[in-house]
Amino acid sequence: MPQVELGQAEVAREKRRLVPRRVARLFSNPLAGVFAALVLIFVASCFLSPYFLTPFNMLIVSRALAFVGMVTIAQALLMIMGELDLSLGAIGGLCGVLGGIMMVELGWDPFLAFGLCLLFGVLFGLVNGLLVTVLGLNSLVVTIGMAGVYSGLNLVITRGLAITGIPDSIGFLGKGVYLGVPMPFVITLVLLALLTVVTQKTPFGRYVYALGNSTAAARMLGIPVGRIRVACFMIAGFCASLAGMLMVARLGTAQPSIGEIWVMPSIAGSVIGGVATTGGIGSLLGAIVGAAIIGVIQNIIVLFGVAPYWQSVVSGAIVVLAISFDAVSRRYIKKE
Repeated sequence: MPQVELGQAEVAREKRRLVPRRVARLFSNPLAGVFAALVLIFVASCFLSPYFLTPFNMLIVSRALAFVGMVTIAQALLMIMGELDLSLGAIGGLCGVLGGIMMVELGWDPFLAFGLCLLFGVLFGLVNGLLVTVLGLNSLVVTIGMAGVYSGLNLVITRGLAITGIPDSIGFLGKGVYLGVPMPFVITLVLLALLTVVTQKTPFGRYVYALGNSTAAARMLGIPVGRIRVACFMIAGFCASLAGMLMVARLGTAQPSIGEIWVMPSIAGSVIGGVATTGGIGSLLGAIVGAAIIGVIQNIIVLFGVAPYWQSVVSGAIVVLAISFDAVSRRYIKKE
C-alpha cells in the first residue's frame, strides 16, 4: 500500500514538472510571442479608444492590412531566402498604372487587364531575380536601383496624374465585403494559405530555407540555387502587382503614389514576426502577424488625431527597433 501511494505521489510530481515545461515550450515558439504581443496591443487599443473595436474601424484596419500584408508575404519569403526587395512598392504602383491605361485608355476588358498586370509583376520580379542571380549583385543595392526605375517609369507614363474612370466591374475586388470581411483581406488570407503550404510542405519551401541558411551548402546538396532565387523574386513581383491592382480596384483610380508606403512596414512586419534578417528562419504567418501589430499601432495613432505624417516616423522607428532587436538576439543565441 505505501508503495502504491509513493508511486502516485511520484506521478503527481512528474505532472507538476510537465506544466512549466509545456509553458516554456509554448513561449519558446516565436509565433507564440508574436501572437501574444498582438493580443496585448489589441486589448490595450480597445481601452485606449472607444472607436477602435467598432465594425467600421475593424473594416478599415483589415482592409489596410490586406494591401501591406501581400507585400509583407512577398518580403518575408525573400528574407527567409536571405534576400530583400525594396522595389516591391514601386512594382505595385507601376502595375496599377499599366492596368489603368489598359482599362481606361485602351478600353480592354478589366479582368484581362488585371491578369496581364499580374504577369507584368512576375516579369518585373524576374528582372530583379536575374540581376541578383546571373550578375551576382547584392539584392539590396539592385532593388534600390530598380525601385527608382519602376517609379520613374510610373511618373513618365502618368506625368504624375491619376488615371480615372476605372470600370466598376472590378470594383468589388477592392471595395467588396464577403461575410463581413473585406475582399482584399480574404484574398490576402488565401494567398497566405497557399504560400504557407508551399514553404512548409513542399521541396521548394525546404530549398528556400536551405538557401537562407547557407547558399554554399545548398549548392553542395545539389539544390538549383539560381532557379529557386529567381522563382522567389517572381512570386514577390506577383504579390506586389496583386496588391497594386487591388488598390486600383479599391480607389477606382490608378494613382502614381500607390505602393509608396508598403516597403518599410513589410520589412518591419517580417522582422517583428520572427523572420531573421540573415535568412533561414521565420514563417509567413509570423510576418503577417507582425504586420498586423504595426497596422493596429498606426490605426491608434489616427484615432488619437495625431497627424498622419507621424505614421512614417512610427514605421521607420519600428523598422530600426525590430532589426536592432533581431541583430542583438541572434548575437546572443550564437554566444549561447
